[in-house]
Amino acid sequence: MSTDVSRRHVLAAGAALAGAAALMAGSEGTAGAATSTTGTGEEKSKVKPTIVLVHGGYADSSCWNATIGELQDKGYTTVCAANPLRGIPTDAPYIASLLDSISGPVVLVAHSMGGTVITNAAAGKDNVKALVYIAAFAPDVGETQGELITKFPGSEVGPVSVPVPYTKADGTTGTDLYLSKDGQAAFAADIPTADFRVLQATQRPFDADSFVFPTTAAAWRTIPSWGLVAGRDKAIPPACERWMYSRANARKVVEVPRSSHVVMISHPKVVADLIRDAAKAIS
Repeated sequence: MSTDVSRRHVLAAGAALAGAAALMAGSEGTAGAATSTTGTGEEKSKVKPTIVLVHGGYADSSCWNATIGELQDKGYTTVCAANPLRGIPTDAPYIASLLDSISGPVVLVAHSMGGTVITNAAAGKDNVKALVYIAAFAPDVGETQGELITKFPGSEVGPVSVPVPYTKADGTTGTDLYLSKDGQAAFAADIPTADFRVLQATQRPFDADSFVFPTTAAAWRTIPSWGLVAGRDKAIPPACERWMYSRANARKVVEVPRSSHVVMISHPKVVADLIRDAAKAIS
């Protein structure tokens, strides 16, 4: 083979490699752009907030599964926090550390006792732009969950909560509360019995002391909030939810008249729509 022919082959190969690299770079750029603009209509934007979801007692992160599906279909990055359920002194710093690991704006969402956690954890977090309370506690400084759950009549979870002693790291004895097999009417009346049995079997219990720890911060005083009232809630009375959201000057409150406490399971689209409203408002 002549020197000229060999040189032409080398040049041609080099040009082909350069062209392939350019195509690959173009494809990566397009994929990146698609990721940042996933969604339709008015929801297309260069930056979407991360949605962080915090569960409450008698549940785990899987309670958000249906809501996550709704949010991810619209292009939202979602993170489910594993709430320790040991009370404010443990739960709030744990969730706060998760928030510190997320770059960019955050919409922080909580159900039930998770509301107490985010109310404390979000204080002073500049990346948290919105709080969304889903049938959740929204306490003020100095208040306890025990005070709030008895402020209005209607909670029926006490009689179906089973106390189980456990040994703490320091050797002292604590008490965990589990939802009994008879707890569907009080906690999840509007989901199929088979689904309740799975929820009850996979629940994360919470330390009974969670009811007595006073709130040390009220993030809703400086961060805009949204709220959802479960109209047939027999865990946190609906009247209590309305009162707390009103006090927090929630920008929008949605009521689901026929929902039990686990509204994110029975009405996930309504929950996701409210979260998206908050996300769009701060984007």
